[in-house]
Amino acid sequence: MKKLWLKTSLALAVGAVSTHSLGNGIAINEQSVSGMGTSFAGRSSSVNDASVLYGNPAGLSKLKRAEMVGGFGLIKANVDIDHASDQTAKGDMVPMTPVPFAYYASPIDEKFSWGLGMYVPFALINDSEKSFGGRYKGLYSKVEVVTVQPTLSYQVNDRVSVGFGPTINKIKGKLTNKLDNTAVGGAGETKVGIKGDDVGYGFNAGVLVDVTDQLAWGLTYHSKVDYTLEGRTRVSGGNGLTALFNGQYDATLDFTTPESVDTSLTYQFDDKWTFHAGATWTRWSRLQEIVVENNGTPLGLLDEVSEELKWHDTWSYAIGATYQLNPQWVLRTGLALDPSPAENAHRTVRIPVGNRKVFSLGAGWSPNPDLTIDVAYSYLRENPAKVDQPATELGGVEIAPGFSAEYKNSAHGLGLQATYRF
Repeated sequence: MKKLWLKTSLALAVGAVSTHSLGNGIAINEQSVSGMGTSFAGRSSSVNDASVLYGNPAGLSKLKRAEMVGGFGLIKANVDIDHASDQTAKGDMVPMTPVPFAYYASPIDEKFSWGLGMYVPFALINDSEKSFGGRYKGLYSKVEVVTVQPTLSYQVNDRVSVGFGPTINKIKGKLTNKLDNTAVGGAGETKVGIKGDDVGYGFNAGVLVDVTDQLAWGLTYHSKVDYTLEGRTRVSGGNGLTALFNGQYDATLDFTTPESVDTSLTYQFDDKWTFHAGATWTRWSRLQEIVVENNGTPLGLLDEVSEELKWHDTWSYAIGATYQLNPQWVLRTGLALDPSPAENAHRTVRIPVGNRKVFSLGAGWSPNPDLTIDVAYSYLRENPAKVDQPATELGGVEIAPGFSAEYKNSAHGLGLQATYRF
C-alpha cells in the first residue's frame, strides 16, 4: 500500500518537472529571449540586456544605463506515444502556456550596479485526457516556481566583475491521478488529488572576465533550494478496499532543486560576428528519492512513503553565433545538446523525457538607442524515451494497472522581449 500510494498520488516533486520546456529535467530556460536566439550559448559571458541578471549577476556591471526588460516564452509541445500497452494513450497533453519574466537594472556608480528580476525557473502543466492509458500513474500536473532575485554587481577592475543575488522562490502545485477499484471488490475509479506550496531561499553568484578585448569568460553558480511543501491529499470516489482511504489528509514533502554551474565563452571575431560556446553541469544526483509524510491515515499505514528516482548528474552544451547586420538589426542562431537525467528503469509518465537537441534562431531590432525588440524561435526534438511502469499489487491483486509506451517528444518555442533604456 505504501508503494501504491506514492506512485499514484504523492510524487509532487516528480510532478514539478518541466517536461517540454527548453531545459531538461527540472530546468526551464525561458528567462531571456535574447539568450534564446543562440540556444543560451554564452549565457554567462554575454551581456545583451538586464536579463543577464539570471545568466550571470556579474554582467550587470556592463550595463551603462538603467533599463527595463519584459517578455515571455511560449512553448507548443507535441507528444507522440507509440507501442502503448493501453491503446487509449493519447498525446498532445501539454497546453500552450506563456512563461513570463521581467527585469530592472541600473548603475549605482562607476563600480556598483544593482538589479531586480522576476522569472519562472521551473514550470509544468500536463493535462491528459480522462481516458489516457497511463492515468493510474499520472493524469493532471500543474506546478510552477516564481522567483524574485535582487542583485548587486561590482566591477573589480577594467577586466573583472563579480555579482551576487539572493533568490526568493515560491513553489505551488496540484497533482491528480486515478485508482482502479474493480480488482478490489468495487466499481469505477477513485480520484486522488494533492496540493502543496512553500517558499524556499537560495542564491545566484557569478564572475565575468574580459580575458582580452575580444574574448570574455563567465562562470555562474545557481544554488540548490530546499523546500518543505505543505498541503493536503484528498481521496474521493473510493469503492471496495480503496474506500478505506476516502478523506483528506495533511501532507508534507521535503524536496531540493539541484545546484548548477554554467560556464561559457564569448568571442567577438570582428564588428559583425560574435561566437558563443557554453557548458552547464547540473547536480541531478540530489534527486535519489522522494519521501512524503502524511498525517492521520487509517492505522498509520501511509504516514510515510518513499520512491526512488536515481537521477544522475548531467552536462549540457551549446554553441551559437550572432551577426550584426547593421546598427538596427542583430541576427542569432544556436544549437544545444541537453541529456536527460532520468534512468530508463525509473522514467515515468509524468517525466517521459529523453536526450534532446535544440536548434534556435533569433533577431534583435533597435529602432533607436532606447528600445530593443527581441524575437526568437526554437525547435526541440528528443530521442525516443521508453516508459515501463509495472502494475501495483496488494496481496497478489492488481489495483493500479501498469503502463508502458515509447514517447517521441518535440516542441516549438517562441519568445518575445522588449528592452527600454532610460
